[in-house]
Order: sequence, then C-alpha cells, then structure tokens
Amino acid sequence: MNKKTDQSFDGLTTKFAKNIYATGKGKLRLAVLERDLAALIHTEKPLRILDVGGGTGQLSQKFAAQGHQVLHTDIAAPMVADARQQHQALGLAEHYRYLCAPLQELPHLLAEETFDVVLCHAVLEWLAEPQQALPILKQFMAAQGHLSLMFYNRDAKIMANMVYGNFDYVEADLKVKKRVRMSPQQPISLADMSLWLSQCDLQVMQKTGVRCFHDYLREPCEEQRFEQLLQLELRYNQTEPFASLGRYQHWQIRHAK
Repeated sequence: MNKKTDQSFDGLTTKFAKNIYATGKGKLRLAVLERDLAALIHTEKPLRILDVGGGTGQLSQKFAAQGHQVLHTDIAAPMVADARQQHQALGLAEHYRYLCAPLQELPHLLAEETFDVVLCHAVLEWLAEPQQALPILKQFMAAQGHLSLMFYNRDAKIMANMVYGNFDYVEADLKVKKRVRMSPQQPISLADMSLWLSQCDLQVMQKTGVRCFHDYLREPCEEQRFEQLLQLELRYNQTEPFASLGRYQHWQIRHAK
C-alpha cells in the first residue's frame, strides 16, 4: 500500500485559479466566506491575520483592504508568487508578509507568534493526516483568537454521488484506484471534525454550508440565474438540514471556555 502524503498545487497555479476562482462555485465560496467573516473584516481594531494555505490570496485581500496585517502562507512557491503579484497590483503589499512553507513547519518558523484570526480554507482535506493539523492551528490562535476553518464535507460527497448515480463509488467507500490530482484525497465527516475539535478544546461558534444547493442541480446554473442561486444559498446555508449538505463546511471556532 502506498503511504499517504500531503498534496500541494505546485505547478498547478493557473489550473487551480481557473477551476476554483473563475467559476460559479468559486464565486459562491468567496461570497459565503465574505458574509460569514464580515464582522471581523470590518472591525475598526487592526487585526493580525494568518492565512494558512492561502493560495493566491483572494479572501485575505478583504482583510488587507481594511488595514489588517496578513501573513500569507502556502506550500507552493508559485502560489505565493502569484499572490504577491496580485496584492502589489492592488496596492495592498504593505499589509502583507509572505511565507512559503507547509503547515507542519509553521510552528518552527513562527516560534510563539499568535494571531487574532487564523484562516484555513480547503487545506485539511489535502493532508494525509488532517486531524494533526488542528493542534497546530490552535497554537497560533491568540487567547481571544478566531479560527475560520473550511473543509471538504465527506457526508455531502456521499450524498452528491448518490444523486449522480455513482453507486459503485459510494459502495467502495469513495476510494478510487487512481487519484485525481485536483480532487481532495481526505474528505472529512462532520462527526469526525466535531470530535477532533472537542479533543483540542476548541468550540464551534457558527456552522455554515458552502454550496448547499449548487452541487445538486440537475443542470448547471445559467449565468443570468446565478445571483438568484447565490441569494438562496445565503438564505439557507446556516439552517439545517441544508447546512450539513454543503459540499464544504465553514466553521467559525474559538477556544473552549
């Protein structure tokens, strides 16, 4: 059996940007995160932000534009370079530091530095051992710090594949012989994530589903109807049972009291 390894997007920067950010699903994702984090983005107090696996830095730009200081990290050097270029073009470079390193090396590189907000979006599902990332993220949270965690929902992946009629794939426990490089290797169930956070003495303050409806549509949403779909997603994605059906989960987390 091949040993599981973490996956990065080194060499896939252009493809990643096209497949994620330049699509309806990417626009939905960004809109949901912006809505959820609006109170932090627009707070008058200057915040220290750590963006783990920040990719090309679209979301952290919202914080930087409000004057917050961001440490942008990613395992892939091309991602960091592209993010730096975009931030310079937007006149936001003064609000950024950059670090090219995997999550596991951050404790050594950042010593005892802590942050008001830790962003970790669509990272854990690419790790061989996602559970081990949570204590690392926790150590970067200031005493009143906030963790914004988005992860790929295993339960929603099962549901979607049943809707698509991929019964054999579900029966095989979502395992394939050949790994697709742009497909997350470790989707995480809601029960597992809840248990892991509890074991780390972390408390979930708010749960949001990301793409609760989008991924179950029989036909792709037409461009002229996208805004209507977005508004319906935003209306229902913090309400059960819809929230738990989101292909991704965005959980806002604090230290347990």
